[in-house]
Amino acid sequence: MKRSSGARLCATAAVGALSLVLVTGCSDDGSKKDSKGSSKGSDSSSASSAPAANALTSAELEKLLLAQGEVKGFKVTPGDDTLPKSKSEVKTDKPACDPLAWATAGLAPGETDANASNSVAEDKVSGATAQPEDLADAFDIDMTFVGLSSYEGDGAEKAMKALSDGVTACSAGYGLAAGEEDSKVTKVASEKGSGLGDESVAFSEDVDMDGEGSATFHTDVVRKGNTIATFYTVNFASLGSGKAADIPAAVVQGQVAKLK
Repeated sequence: MKRSSGARLCATAAVGALSLVLVTGCSDDGSKKDSKGSSKGSDSSSASSAPAANALTSAELEKLLLAQGEVKGFKVTPGDDTLPKSKSEVKTDKPACDPLAWATAGLAPGETDANASNSVAEDKVSGATAQPEDLADAFDIDMTFVGLSSYEGDGAEKAMKALSDGVTACSAGYGLAAGEEDSKVTKVASEKGSGLGDESVAFSEDVDMDGEGSATFHTDVVRKGNTIATFYTVNFASLGSGKAADIPAAVVQGQVAKLK
């Protein structure tokens, strides 16, 4: 993309609703199941006969988030202030697409107030001696936004179904707004995800880069019991280049392993 580093950061803000207002001050952007869409083979009869699950609190979810040192080669930033704090900050023009937008924002994709999030970035400079050559190099890091949410009863299963249905309903795209930034998702497609937990839903979203090409983003959502983990990865330096950042398997595996 033929733009300065500052302009590229503004493009990040324009993608903003999916990167979710990361650059708001810019002045110049368990067990494996079927991993495509929602899992198959779950026993609904046994699930209905099991005791009703109680949701964890947000404070309890905070303790289950990945912490520094738990995944080698990655730095963990707790309590990420760059992410939206409530669903009212993230709006789409198609209600069926809301769960997709919430999942990319580290917010609960279903109906619950129990939510916690942080960010996990690759640690390229563990020795802390090298310095990035320019601003663009400083942003050439894959950053994964992790969200945890917990639900009463079968709320988690309903949230996963809403996500799976949303991938189909929103395949032609949708309009998205976060804060003062508007974005246009032009395509949504089901993907093969981690397949971890009791069920998982993975999808990609193509986002219009303000008329200068598009960027593709990946999201993976995993349910383990009545807790849902969402993973969304972005590399700001590669926006508009046609290269999509992959969600690190080590981060997904590490986080899911901590869930109860």
